[in-house]
Amino acid sequence: MGSQQNALHQLMSFILGASAAAVLIFFLTSASSGARFTGISSWANGTMEFDAPAQEASPAGEPAARAHAEAKGAPAPEQDELERLLRAVADEDRTVIMTSVNEAWAAEDSLLDLFLESFRTGERISHFANHLLVVALDGGALERCRAVHPHCYLLPAAAGRNLSDEKVFMSKDYIDLVWSKVRLQQRILELGYNFLFTDVDILWFRNPFERMSVAAHMVTSSDFFFGDPYSPMNLPNTGFLYAKSSRRTVGAFEAWRAARESFPGKHEQQVLNEIKVELVSTRGLRIQFLDTEHNAGFCNNTRDFNTLYTMHANCCVGLGAKLHDLGNLLREWRAYRSMDEGERSRGPVRWKVPGICIH
Repeated sequence: MGSQQNALHQLMSFILGASAAAVLIFFLTSASSGARFTGISSWANGTMEFDAPAQEASPAGEPAARAHAEAKGAPAPEQDELERLLRAVADEDRTVIMTSVNEAWAAEDSLLDLFLESFRTGERISHFANHLLVVALDGGALERCRAVHPHCYLLPAAAGRNLSDEKVFMSKDYIDLVWSKVRLQQRILELGYNFLFTDVDILWFRNPFERMSVAAHMVTSSDFFFGDPYSPMNLPNTGFLYAKSSRRTVGAFEAWRAARESFPGKHEQQVLNEIKVELVSTRGLRIQFLDTEHNAGFCNNTRDFNTLYTMHANCCVGLGAKLHDLGNLLREWRAYRSMDEGERSRGPVRWKVPGICIH
């Protein structure tokens, strides 16, 4: 009888011990996964992969990229100027930053100069200019870009169109152009590169990748932000748009471009706003909307340099007005950088308002 009780005690001890070990393994695994999903971008925290990559044939993805491009009727990557430039500007995580300019925005002392200056005056972000691809929308923009930046690409869809005048906004040529940029972004994803597209009328002050979750397939700035970064109730602004190369994001971009036919006359941001719920619910796309406290715009900002990462001159019509307000903001940012930590920590550090657009 005593031996049976001892055996029973030993069995119970084994079961309890195994259960405790299983619980411990579960919590350790959960903690590891939580760190992955709440981490910041690989640019700021090493390299972290999420979702199936768009290219899997080789570490660089080039054979699959070639097959996909040729199936689409595009030239092979070794003959493709875009692919050559992407290889030149991409970081070790195959991520590129890109913007676009026409001749007026690229002119001396215009938006491109202010944009590039913001990298030089920002907090530890000057190196990002090495990973910047400037997409020129006309020949004049290409010529001026090459005078100030080493990596410039002429958008083929812009050939033969007069896009140097801001009066073309919402014209047929303008609508066609912005959709051509979405096609270019999709192709970059197909080639196995991640991208962060930033309008040229956005000033960079700090590293925006620090505000991006590695769990997101796509990250966009917000015209209006309502508190939950994953809620489709937020209103996107695709002037600041990150996408991670994967089958899922390529499929989302294909659906985005196909939806244009259902919303004739609307530009790409308007159509994304129409289909964002469907992309989230039916395609499982995780879209992160950035808080306007950090990634602000003239439409909606908190007026505090202590929390500011980027500033977009949206809700502002006219090149002259944008240059005036962004130029003033950059001068006040330099003054902010000259303050000591004690001055900064005493409270919000605000810039002077009103400007022509910023309030």
